[in-house]
Amino acid sequence: MTEPLRRSAEQLLERLQSEKRPRLRIYIGAAPGVGKTYAMLQDAHLLRREGVDVVIGLVETYGRADTDAQLGDLEVIPKRRIDYRGVVLEEMDLDAIIARKPQLCVVDEIAHSNVAGSRHEKRYQDVLELLDAGVSVMGAVNIQHIESLNDAVGRTTGVRVRETVPDTFIHRADEVVNVDVTVEELRSRLRQGKVYRPEKVEQALTNFFREGNLATLRELALRAVADEVGEKAASYRRREGLEPALIPERVMVCMSSNAEAARVIRAGARIAARLNARWYAVYVETPREAPGHIRPAEREALAGNIALAESLGATVVRVKADKPGDGLIAFANREGITHVIFGQTARNRWEILWKGSTLNRFLEEVRDAAVQVVPFHDNVS
Repeated sequence: MTEPLRRSAEQLLERLQSEKRPRLRIYIGAAPGVGKTYAMLQDAHLLRREGVDVVIGLVETYGRADTDAQLGDLEVIPKRRIDYRGVVLEEMDLDAIIARKPQLCVVDEIAHSNVAGSRHEKRYQDVLELLDAGVSVMGAVNIQHIESLNDAVGRTTGVRVRETVPDTFIHRADEVVNVDVTVEELRSRLRQGKVYRPEKVEQALTNFFREGNLATLRELALRAVADEVGEKAASYRRREGLEPALIPERVMVCMSSNAEAARVIRAGARIAARLNARWYAVYVETPREAPGHIRPAEREALAGNIALAESLGATVVRVKADKPGDGLIAFANREGITHVIFGQTARNRWEILWKGSTLNRFLEEVRDAAVQVVPFHDNVS
């Protein structure tokens, strides 16, 4: 692993020296224990030896001896102590790092939620402030913490991950590095006590760290990094005036005021990322849901869905029409939509026969778009 990391560090050094804009590098892994923090610290040492002013903003070693040893003599910014309900907790000291103003700061566990009373709710927001202050950042996150993959991970592992980072944050990264080990190697590390404490090993092996789970998470991580590389390449083509794809893909998510629609939005974000496509979250405002008529619960759900779509990089569009189908069909035809994601209706077949189906009408009138229907519910708790 040393040589690839050395080349990686040298590439980052070159870019730090040639560009004035602070850079963000994210290390992604399929699961805890793959070596993200270890890889970051190796790169930090290599960069410091090349003269880069590096500090540790926050690193979680969880008592892993190999990772602890990698800290070595790197400068560590002391954590900020916060009194929360009579308990003293520690968080990354954002103000101290900005005052110190290093060239590069290492920040672990980017998806972490900060203690109540912190300036930002999430650690990734701390990272964005560091970048705004002119500090480059190397940070780490597991694939299950990326917002648009939340549903896929839940179906795979049976565990709903609560702490996530928006895809727009991942897209902000100048570089995304996949830290990968085989499933067998990771399970071996777990048995050796290099991931969790001994008393948690057997439970982990039979739950989250099952071979099937890890294989799927590993594939998700590889795809996510490949998607990011593809997007960076497409951005380069645009900057250099090179020819884009002959028929650009355009994705439309049919967004509603349904509180269960988040999984439809996330599915649209994943599809758009794989296609390297611009995507729209389209909401049709019918007279029944116009301001002053929409019910409070639906208004709240719609606001949440809009916020989620924006955080995942969608262009949110509101269309006024008497019926949802009218607005969706008109928008799809006007914008040349190639992929459409609907949520699965909860109406029974007699209601569909009596009132008609938006989906069926869409399929009849928009012939050139691929349509995917996403169920609102699954068995993941």
